Amino acid sequence: MTGPEQRSPSAAGNPAGNSWTVTPCSAEPGLLSEGPRWDAARGELLWVDVLAGRLHRARPGADGQLQVLQTFQIHCHLGAAAPAADGGYVLAAGPGFLHVDDTGAVRELAQPEAGRADVRMNDGICDPQGRFWAGTMAYDEAPGAGCLYRLELDGSCTQVLTGLTISNGIGWSPDGTTMYLADSGTADISAFDFDPATGDLSRRRSIVHITTASAVPDGLTVDHHGNLWVALWNGAALARYHPDGSLLDTVPLPVDRPTSCAFGGTGGHDPILKSRGACFIGGHL
Repeated sequence: MTGPEQRSPSAAGNPAGNSWTVTPCSAEPGLLSEGPRWDAARGELLWVDVLAGRLHRARPGADGQLQVLQTFQIHCHLGAAAPAADGGYVLAAGPGFLHVDDTGAVRELAQPEAGRADVRMNDGICDPQGRFWAGTMAYDEAPGAGCLYRLELDGSCTQVLTGLTISNGIGWSPDGTTMYLADSGTADISAFDFDPATGDLSRRRSIVHITTASAVPDGLTVDHHGNLWVALWNGAALARYHPDGSLLDTVPLPVDRPTSCAFGGTGGHDPILKSRGACFIGGHL
């Protein structure tokens, strides 16, 4: 996704009314492209193809097109990835957490759902302290079958929530004291008080419930103003919400099932949107 190309500083928190140009920028569509993450240390975009079990590294070119640098093939469905501080990437894949190094060698970290063929890991992301969070879902999308897990810095794994249906997008407020979680199965986005020191959650409340027919919240990210950008699966749009849950903007997309969004690029605040079959990169905000 590119645009808006020109903006005044006074419009920094309100893109409504600006012109957006949405263009595909990945060379090949994925089976289910998901989980874009900007690796600031390398100046690269990461994303996964869930069903193909692939992790891609790419760099945006001057023309906005993605130049793929490396693709890792994983032996199972791959929900999300994040760069690891000591090199390589942490993965939410299959029944748990894996690590893949720069050569493509894979090792297990934690397998909280080991032995289960009915569930898989879904979306995930690192918190500001470096812990990796990821949730699960049942292949048949059974209500309440999903959980949320936290991979601790010492490698141990903690089950944080149960009773989710399709655990999806996760994000934090700029001050790191609020965590957001989307459940695509219930069409809800919840906010939690977040303890940065322990990773504990409390005071859960629903701030968004999508009522548009068929549309559900999928992946999300939080901008530097604290607003939530949410991909609306079956909604053909990217929605921007105030932290209190009120809708601020909707960016229409030429795809029915966008899956996730992230910020990155040389400007630092460009929206990068992955959708089924295409990748969309945004210009400077």
